[in-house]
Order: sequence, then structure tokens, then C-alpha cells
Amino acid sequence: MRTERPGPDDPDTARWVGEPPKDTGYGRSAHERDRARVLHSAAFRRLAAKTQVHTAGTDDFLRTRLTHSLEVAQIAREMGARLGCDPDVVDTAGLAHDLGHPPFGHNGEDALDVLAAGCGGFEGNAQTLRVLTRLEAKVVAPDGTSAGLNLTRASLDAVSKYPWPRRPDQRKFGVYADDLPVFAWLRAGGPGDDRRCLEAQVMDWADDVAYSVHDVEDGIHGGYVTLRPLLDDPDERAALCADVAATYSGESPADLDEVLRELLDDPVLAPLAGYDGSHRALAALKATTSVLTGRFVSTVVAATEERYGPGPHRRYASDLVVPRRIRARCALLKGIALRYVMRRPGAEGRYRRQQEVLADLVHALAGRAPDALDPVFAPLWRAAPDDAARLRVVIDQVASLTDPAAVAWHARLAPGSGRARGAPGGGAGMGDPTYLG
Repeated sequence: MRTERPGPDDPDTARWVGEPPKDTGYGRSAHERDRARVLHSAAFRRLAAKTQVHTAGTDDFLRTRLTHSLEVAQIAREMGARLGCDPDVVDTAGLAHDLGHPPFGHNGEDALDVLAAGCGGFEGNAQTLRVLTRLEAKVVAPDGTSAGLNLTRASLDAVSKYPWPRRPDQRKFGVYADDLPVFAWLRAGGPGDDRRCLEAQVMDWADDVAYSVHDVEDGIHGGYVTLRPLLDDPDERAALCADVAATYSGESPADLDEVLRELLDDPVLAPLAGYDGSHRALAALKATTSVLTGRFVSTVVAATEERYGPGPHRRYASDLVVPRRIRARCALLKGIALRYVMRRPGAEGRYRRQQEVLADLVHALAGRAPDALDPVFAPLWRAAPDDAARLRVVIDQVASLTDPAAVAWHARLAPGSGRARGAPGGGAGMGDPTYLG
């Protein structure tokens, strides 16, 4: 039987496991099928109840990982199409880039990294590759193992934001040790180093743009962010620039202060200083986010074409060019969300309680596996060759949970743990979602 796996002249549409041709009568490309596989996956649906910045489910206006991923995909598709990338490849990368993120956002990611020390740590991007190539149910290899969604090489490469294994000096990485075989396959034909394909760079910039602009939008609407202190107080501007230099940017605080003053002087931000939640104010807020997003995209497209020509640009033929001041502006917007939303008063206690929920779950499941695991994960635990591999299955299980599911599993498997760790007596315990924020 002829399979979809092409010859060496078309490696970008090759799949890890060869599949029979599938013709629905509409002539869909391999990359269109990739996009559909991600969009219809259970892992993608679960993003609806996973935290972006604000706890999922606390406000109907605020973004979740699902809405964020849809927005990243839209920005990436438009930018990629303008550059000449296959639009379905960058769209797929945008939809899939956060599939590996655990409950409670980056706070949950940090907690699981500590808990997974015995099996190589945890990183959301490495977990995304694991979901796409192993954990999501779609294609089974001839040897009976799961091939995940079995996306094409080009789509998997486009999702690889950090195409390297864990290193002692780097927190970010994109592949666990036991996923190296499929990682080596998807990187075959590339430059042989850490360079990312253009589609991955487009997805990454779209992620930064969506993250920075939309988190500030959510923060302003939620009442956590106000521009007045930054407009009036030079000390507050200096503190923000110090935060950004320490977290998001290689620029000095002094250079960032210059860019911040330019940003605050921009007329497009003026209507936000007196935001009151009215229809008119909401329209002005949306107009601001649209203008900022458009600028971030168009400036980068123009800079890339200025360096490399009109294109089309794709794969490893060119790199995305992000001008220095544009990158600094984006970092400052991310810093506003960091300083006034993620680090707002009361956040530290909530983050600590979320970490305790995940720690309790990992310990409880490690002691009660395989019986307490989902039917998808229990056979993997039984087949694991050693303690490290069994711990990885437990981590996979916990990472797959939504925020509400993590709270519910905790109430079932570790009742009373929150009070034992210092939850207020007579108040909400760990099993109560309100206790988490």
C-alpha cells in the first residue's frame, strides 16, 4: 500500500509514522491536516480551562490558554503568509505551542520542574513535543506505541521554540531525553545546530506580541493595570525598567526607560489612562491593542524583507528580523503585566497554594499508581522500565489536567493536605477553587 510518507525530495511533509493516503475529495494538504489534528485534539480543548495569566474561570473577559493560542495562531498565520511561509504550518504552530503547559500557568510549570527533578525536570515546550508525538491519541505505530498526532516534520519543527535538550545553564529547553529519537528525526535536514526554522521564529514572535499586548489589555480591564503611576512617577518607571531588564530584556534599565517614555507618549495609549469599563472605553482599549499588534507585525515583516528581499521566506532560508526598539517595547508591555498583574498583592500566597496542590498530587499519584491514573496513563506506568520513567508518567498525568481538574483531583486524592500545610482553619481548603484565587 502506498503511504503518505514522501520521498527524500519532499521531507517537510514526511510523518514519523507512515500513513495511508487520505483523500476527502477536497485535496487538503498535509499541513492543513496537521492544523485540523491539533484543533480537534483533546489537549487543545483542555486549554480552555488552563491559566494564561489570570486563573481560568475567574472572569469571562479574561484570556485562557485556549483563547491565547487562537490569537497567537491568527497573528502567526497573517505574518507568516506575508513573508511567504506555508500559512497552515505557522497556524498549526500557533495553535499547538502551549499544549504542554500544566495547570496554573508558568507557576505550575516551575512547580513541576522541581517535582520532576528525578526524571529530567519539566518544561512546557518539551512537554508540548511530548503531547504531539506521544501522549495525544491519534496514530498508533506498527509496534503498538503511540505516535501522538503524527504531524509532519515541518509542523513539528515550527513548534520547536527551543530546539535543544536540557542544559545546565538554561532553564528553557524543548525535548526530554526519552523523546530525542523523534526530535532528531524532525530536525533532520536542518542546519545541525540550535537555529530555529523561520516558522518557529514567526510563532515565537506572535506569542510574544499576543502575550504582551493582550495581557496588558486584560490587566487594564481587570483593574490591575493603570498607566497613571508610570506617567507621573519617574521612580515607578525606573522600577518597571529594572524588572524588565532582569526578566525579559537584555537592554539596560536606562535604555529601557527611554523606550518606555516613547511608548507612554504614544497617542494610541492616551485613552487608556482613564479606563472605566464603559462601552466607549472598551472600544478604545480594543483599538489600542489592534494598533499595537499591527505595528509589531508590520514592522518585523518590513525589516525581514528589507534584509532578505521580498521572499517567499520559509524554513531555513532566512531569519526573522525584530528591530531592537520593537523588541524592547514588547518586553516593556510584558513587564507591565508582570509587575502589576502577576506580582500584585496577594499573588504570592495564591501561587504557593497552587504549588502545594501540584506537589500533593504528584506524591499521591506516585504512591497510588497505576490504579489512580487515567486509563491512558496507567499502561504507560506499568510498562515503564524504572522509577524515573514511572515518575515521568505521573508528571505527564498531572500536567495534562486543567486547573479545575487539578483542584478536584487534589480534593479526592489528598483531602486535608491544604489545612495540614497551613490553610486557614474553618476557611476554604485546597479542594475549593476559591482558595486558589
